[in-house]
Amino acid sequence: MPPLRRPGRPAAAGPRPLARTATVLAAALALLPLLGAADVAPAAPRADPAAADVAVRVNTQASLGRLSDVARGVNAAIWDSHMNDPEVATLMKAADVGAMRYPGGSYADIYHWETHTAPGGYVAPGTGFDSFMGTVRATGAQPILIANYGSGTPEEAAGWVRYANVTKDYGAKYWEIGNEIYGNGHYGNGWEHDDHEDKSPREYARQVRAYAKAMKAVDPTIKIGAVLTTPGHWPDGVVGEGDPGDWNHTVLSEVTDVIDFVSVHWYAGGSDTTAEDAMARLTGLPGELREVRAQLDRHAGADSPRIGIALTEINTNTGGARLTARPNGLFAADAFMTALENGVFTVDWWDTHNGAGRITTVDGETDYGDMGMLSSGTCTGDVCEPSPNTPFHPYYGMKMTGELGTAGDTMVAAASSGQDVSAHAVHRRDGRLSVLLINKDPDAARTVDLAYTGFTPSAAAPEVSRYARGDSDITDVTDGEASASRVTVPPYGMLTVTLAPKAGTGPGASAAGTPGDPRAEAVTDTTARLSWDGAQGAARYLVQARDGAHTWVVGETTGTSVTLRNLPPGSTHTVNVLASDASGRLSAPSAPLTFTTGTPPDAACAVTYRRDTSWGNGFVATVTVRNLSDVPITGWTVDWDWPTDRQSVSSGWNATFHQTGRHVRVTAPEGAGPLAPDGGSTASFGFVGGNDGPNPDPTVFRLNGSVCSGG
Repeated sequence: MPPLRRPGRPAAAGPRPLARTATVLAAALALLPLLGAADVAPAAPRADPAAADVAVRVNTQASLGRLSDVARGVNAAIWDSHMNDPEVATLMKAADVGAMRYPGGSYADIYHWETHTAPGGYVAPGTGFDSFMGTVRATGAQPILIANYGSGTPEEAAGWVRYANVTKDYGAKYWEIGNEIYGNGHYGNGWEHDDHEDKSPREYARQVRAYAKAMKAVDPTIKIGAVLTTPGHWPDGVVGEGDPGDWNHTVLSEVTDVIDFVSVHWYAGGSDTTAEDAMARLTGLPGELREVRAQLDRHAGADSPRIGIALTEINTNTGGARLTARPNGLFAADAFMTALENGVFTVDWWDTHNGAGRITTVDGETDYGDMGMLSSGTCTGDVCEPSPNTPFHPYYGMKMTGELGTAGDTMVAAASSGQDVSAHAVHRRDGRLSVLLINKDPDAARTVDLAYTGFTPSAAAPEVSRYARGDSDITDVTDGEASASRVTVPPYGMLTVTLAPKAGTGPGASAAGTPGDPRAEAVTDTTARLSWDGAQGAARYLVQARDGAHTWVVGETTGTSVTLRNLPPGSTHTVNVLASDASGRLSAPSAPLTFTTGTPPDAACAVTYRRDTSWGNGFVATVTVRNLSDVPITGWTVDWDWPTDRQSVSSGWNATFHQTGRHVRVTAPEGAGPLAPDGGSTASFGFVGGNDGPNPDPTVFRLNGSVCSGG
């Protein structure tokens, strides 16, 4: 039987002197950076005076989080007869793959582990659970296992946990409850098998609680994952008949106390989506992942940081064509790092083998339309793939991210001035810095100038790895043309540049350890109290805000907490904490913390924003305004800013609407009466909105320029 296809879907200068008590600077954007020119390092003078095409700045004081031991992953499927070929483990180990997901996407909801059967589907010989675990162990990876929700029971799942972790001592840690259960037909479009009479998100949540209870009774150390939709992707925002909310909000409102992670999938588009399209759409992925975290924050509160985000399927498109050629390798590298830098602990490519699809020519090569990283050796008509387990370009894209860093290393901010060059950076535990540069231009090489904040490279030549046209694998480059301050990236190529630090510089030279992860203890409309666990050898701590690769100090203290003041209402901030030793040398940064301020509880106005209905890429909303001051308001205006660039007002009623960029201004209609004082009357208006991606609510509204409560 031919392989399964993915089903279709809808579419630091010297530190400043400190007082003995916490000192907090004014609003973040008004502050000057802590770091002076002495800490901003290009490595050495350039011999070539010609201007570079692109400038990349790397800031090692801006941590984006640490790489987990399951950061890179792949999917494996029981219909794949090559799943457990010895070459698979060899190749995946070479690419530093840490996670292997089983039993294969939608097959999970028809698969019965004990009998190794999938009624209605094909099961290839040699793909049983024990054989799969042999490949996992040979790779040095961990399994991510999908318990059968569609046709299984909590008791069956608990039996699998018992067999895996008690009988066989496999130590399987990550367990998802079902695959894409929101695709069970509840919203009209169905591809996921689900025998439950009630296919609603509320029933899924109820069952997740039952699965978690049964499975953790066997092994309380396992991690349970619930299935969510990706914000901005169907059926996000759609509310089914009788449901209290859309899928994510309904599920999360009932399960955050029993789950340990959530699972989302990301495909850039349908079968006609090219890698170039997909790389462009990657710019929306950070916002989508931020919205997942915001939903967790809303429903889990202070417990939200405990719940991880797993991106358990990703590919250029949902299957068909343009999947194996060079641009998809660039996409794979860019996608893995973009997701990991934005709060995901594992990224799992769909999939290991898949089978030939529509044959096309891309970049002068045959593209086999295969979603797999490795060839399955199948044919479409008289065009056949290379021998089984021959790597396709996406494999080398994933492998290149292994050149960048491994488990425990810290991802740090890197910003590129060019849209056609992506930059990612990892500060390694041994002090070295690795920078990955991806040139998405098919025709021209790109000369890149590199500059650093918080890192001073040594005079030694950098180590350079390349994957570009003409390379059959990741290739070490020893031509001597690359330097710490300038490199040239071939067209449709990738370079990883690894630099050693100058002796006596960097966190390794500091006597202070890394501070603990910061926590938001209390956040108001204009303040945020943060705390963290102290670091050995620390004389003081700096709290730095970040925007891209730019950081600036917003707080300093000799203790382990600080209150940031004069923050704008409804504003979002990302911060890291660094420790300084007695000599002023800075530690590595803590993990990042992102928080959003609220609105004043005692404002002179109040606004209620309600989404009445949504359909994935559009919605209808109603806004209601009250005047709480002691004087009437005639001729009102209401202003807000959308959280993303891809939200808009299409049309409206009961008011006049005008949008510039993200900013929306709504003006009272002609002839509207005054807004009575003390909330004596209200003004309501509605509109049809559009969203290409996630659709978070505005965080702050203003009535005639004054910030209102609510939202």
